[in-house]
Amino acid sequence: MDPSVSCCFTGHRPAKLPWGTNEDDPRCYDLKQELAARLEGIYEAGYRHFICGMAAGCDLYFAEAVLELRRRCPEVTLEAAVPCDGQADAWPMELRERYEALVSACDEVSYVQHAYTPGCMQRRNQYMVERSSLLLACYDGQPGGTMNTILQARRRGCRVITIEI
Repeated sequence: MDPSVSCCFTGHRPAKLPWGTNEDDPRCYDLKQELAARLEGIYEAGYRHFICGMAAGCDLYFAEAVLELRRRCPEVTLEAAVPCDGQADAWPMELRERYEALVSACDEVSYVQHAYTPGCMQRRNQYMVERSSLLLACYDGQPGGTMNTILQARRRGCRVITIEI
């Protein structure tokens, strides 16, 4: 897919979210609404391909928002950039089922590597950034994978849109 029309995503996992796994929290609802609004604007700016790392937390919110956008705009595509086989194997059953349903709804599934290694998440983030010209990030300023992905995107000259959590 052409990077000029591709947008990737990074965001925090539940452990770094103020509401944790409680998606009924009004702050989580507000974030999901903001994601949907930003995606609408990104679509209107000409982006059609969206890449998601499929981690628990904000990644799954993003994937769900892209799929909702695709229902209205069928030219939208969603790619799951999976860091390794079995990414969700240790997750609770309900979350794993949600993940599997989202992956199966994607237009494309790209496995960065087959076996887990300590650097596979970073390689997944690099894969997404290299194939995009825009990064949408849900970020609160904490160091970690989200910050590293934002820095990587900026070094590559990708535009970065940040939704503050």
